[in-house]
Amino acid sequence: MSRSRTALQAAAASVAVGLALASCAAGPAAQGGPSTGGDAALRIATSFYPIEYAAQQIGGTRVSVSVLTKPGTEPHDLELSAKDAADLRTDDLLLYAKGFQPAVDSAAGLLEPGKVLDVSAAARLTLAAGPDGTEQPATAQPTAARDPHFWLDPERYAAVARLVGERLAKADPAGAQAYQRATTAFVAKLDALDAELTRGLARCAVRDLVTSHAAFGYLAQRHGFTQHGIAGLSPGAEPSAGALARLTDLVRSRHVTTIYQETLVQPQFAQTVAASTGAKVATLDPLEGITTASAGSDYFEVMRANLAALRAGQQCR
Repeated sequence: MSRSRTALQAAAASVAVGLALASCAAGPAAQGGPSTGGDAALRIATSFYPIEYAAQQIGGTRVSVSVLTKPGTEPHDLELSAKDAADLRTDDLLLYAKGFQPAVDSAAGLLEPGKVLDVSAAARLTLAAGPDGTEQPATAQPTAARDPHFWLDPERYAAVARLVGERLAKADPAGAQAYQRATTAFVAKLDALDAELTRGLARCAVRDLVTSHAAFGYLAQRHGFTQHGIAGLSPGAEPSAGALARLTDLVRSRHVTTIYQETLVQPQFAQTVAASTGAKVATLDPLEGITTASAGSDYFEVMRANLAALRAGQQCR
């Protein structure tokens, strides 16, 4: 999410203060090497749910995983307190995706490089949102913000999982075989989900995908849809009256029957487009966090709920 220069400077200052305070009070685990508290070999901080979930699935009981974005919080809007930053100083590793959450980017830049893993390269963030809410290859618009929502394409998520497994094995060599087995099992589940999505979305009458914000570009690209995000990459951005009018015309002309809202974003714009076109509103979860409103208790359950919603809304056979 875009922020003013002042807000970014304030966030960076808060992070710096927290890290400075923590460096004075850090114990042996913070000064180097894995922590040994409890049964966990590593203390892992993660930026938001999909990375948290991958770390849990791969790390198992050998890791203690925390997440900076608490359930119910919109990840794009995350701000870190001085305590959050201080806690990062005592963790063994921070896993995050650069470019998604400015506050986390600032915190990562103040940590020792060996204690930070940016997964964005493995995720292959090849799409960027255009001004009309559609997405194009990032090479066609190099100055535009890249779509960070890699986890909605299980293939990209699997590549990130492999990188996480390798990094945990490097940090905790004694657990290398356990991490490798867990990574293989997790990737196999992602491959099975990818196959389900491919079968389920192969024959759909409607190929235009109208969503609250442009979170589904990688999923759309992989399965032959064209995404039209009402709010672009940032769910907090408000579309202009002209943009809403153009999208309304598209919904009518392309015979789009379903507009997709989200669980963590107010649905008013999706409802506005639906009301003015006669389309219905359904929920498509970008899986930026799990709450009581989610259609499942974990990534796989929610992704299969998304598949069911897409099959109904896109008129798939």
